[in-house]
Amino acid sequence: MDQTIYLFIITSLSIVLLLVLVMKLKVHAFISLLLASCFVGLAAGMPFMELIASLQKGMGDILGFITIVVGLGAILGKLLEVSGGAQTMAHFLIKGFGEKRTSWALMLTGFIVSIPVFLDVGFIILIPLVYALAHKAQKSLLHFAIPLLAGMAVTHAFIPPTPGPVAVAEIIQAPLGWMIVFGVLVGLPCAILAGPVFGGFISKRIFVPVPAHIEFSDEEESKASRNDFFMIAFIIILPLFLILIATSSDMFVDMGYINGNNFLIRLAQFLGHPFIALTIATLVASYFLGFRKGFKAKQLLEFSDKALAPAGLIIVITGAGGMFKEILVQSGAGEALAEVFIAYNVAPIVMAYLIAVVIRIIQGSATVAMVTAAGMIAPVLSGLDYSDPHKALIGIAIAAGSCILSHVNDSGFWLVKKYLDISEKETLQTWTALETIISLTGFFLVLILSLFI
Repeated sequence: MDQTIYLFIITSLSIVLLLVLVMKLKVHAFISLLLASCFVGLAAGMPFMELIASLQKGMGDILGFITIVVGLGAILGKLLEVSGGAQTMAHFLIKGFGEKRTSWALMLTGFIVSIPVFLDVGFIILIPLVYALAHKAQKSLLHFAIPLLAGMAVTHAFIPPTPGPVAVAEIIQAPLGWMIVFGVLVGLPCAILAGPVFGGFISKRIFVPVPAHIEFSDEEESKASRNDFFMIAFIIILPLFLILIATSSDMFVDMGYINGNNFLIRLAQFLGHPFIALTIATLVASYFLGFRKGFKAKQLLEFSDKALAPAGLIIVITGAGGMFKEILVQSGAGEALAEVFIAYNVAPIVMAYLIAVVIRIIQGSATVAMVTAAGMIAPVLSGLDYSDPHKALIGIAIAAGSCILSHVNDSGFWLVKKYLDISEKETLQTWTALETIISLTGFFLVLILSLFI
C-alpha cells in the first residue's frame, strides 16, 4: 500500500479511536488524546523513545504558552465575577440601550463579559437578571436569555483570551491579534443573528415563563456607578488593545514601514505579548476590583486558587491536543494528510471546519473539537505558504465548527435546560438551534473573508 494512503488511513482511524474512547468507553478526553497519539506514532513505525520524546515536546511546546494565558485569564474573570462587574456591565448597557432594545444590550453584555469569564460561570451570574427582566416585562424568558447566550457563546468560541481560540491559535501558529480581529468581525454578526434576531423569533413561538421557584423582592437601585462601568470595560478591553497594538506593529515592521529596532516598537511588542498584556490587566483588576472593593490580599489569593481549578482541566486537555499534533508531524501522518487534501483539491479552511463539526457532534466538547481539529490541520498548514491572517481565518473556521449542534452530550445543553427550566425538545429548538446558527453563519462569513485575504 502506498505510504501516503497508509498514513492517511492511520490518521482517520485515530479519530475513530478517539471518539470510541470518549463516547463508548467514557474515557477522559486527556487520556483518549494520549492513546490516539500513541496509536498514530506506533502504527507509523516511530521508535518507542522517539514517540515518548515527541509526546513530551508536543505537551511542553503548547503548555509553555497556554498555561500562562489561560491561568491569567481565569484569575481576571474571577475578579470580574466576585466584584459584581458582570452585573454592573449588564445594568449600564441595558440602561443605555433602553427598554425596547434590552435584548441587544444583553447580547452585547454576553459578548463582552464572556471575554474573561467562562460561559457557564457568566450565564449563572447573569441569569437572575434575565429572570427579573422577563418577570417585569411579562415576556417569554427566551426573549432575554437567547441574546445573552448568543453573545456568550460567540465570544467563548471565537475571541481570545478564552481557552479554545487561544489553544487553536498556538497549535496552528496564528497570531492572537489576527484571531481577535477576525473573531470580532465574524462573531458580532453571528451574535446578532443568533441573539436578538433568533431570540425575537423563537420567543414568540415558545413561551417560557420564569421558573416557579424563583422569588422576587423589591428591586433595589444598583449601587454601581458609571465610573465602575467604564473601569470594568477598560479592564476587559485593555489586554485586547495591547495585543492588537503589538500585532499591528509586527505587521508594519514586516511590510518595511517601521524599523523593527525602534525602542517604542519593541516596547509595544513587549507590552502586547499575551503574557504581559494579561498580567497588566490582572494587576489593574486586582487593585480596582479587589483592593478598592474592600477585599483583602488573602481573599484575592483564595479567588485565584478557585479560578485556577477549572482552568487546570482545560490546560491538560489542550496539552494533549499539542501531543496529538506533534505526533502527526513527526510520524509523517500530517504530511500524508496534506497530500490527500491537495490531491482532492480540498481547501484546508473547509477541512478544518468539517473536522471540528464531526468531532463536536459525536463527542460534545467544543474544546476537544477545537484542539483535535487544530492538531490535524496544523501539519497541513506547515507545508503551505499561508499568511498570518489566513491562518487566523482557519482558526475561526475551527471555532465555528466547534459550535454546531450542541445536544445531549454537551454540558452546555443541560446547563441551559436547567436554568431556563425547559424540556429537552425545547432546548433543542432553542439552544441547539442558536449554536447551529452561530456555526453556519460563522463559516459562511469566514469563506467570504477568505476571498479577500
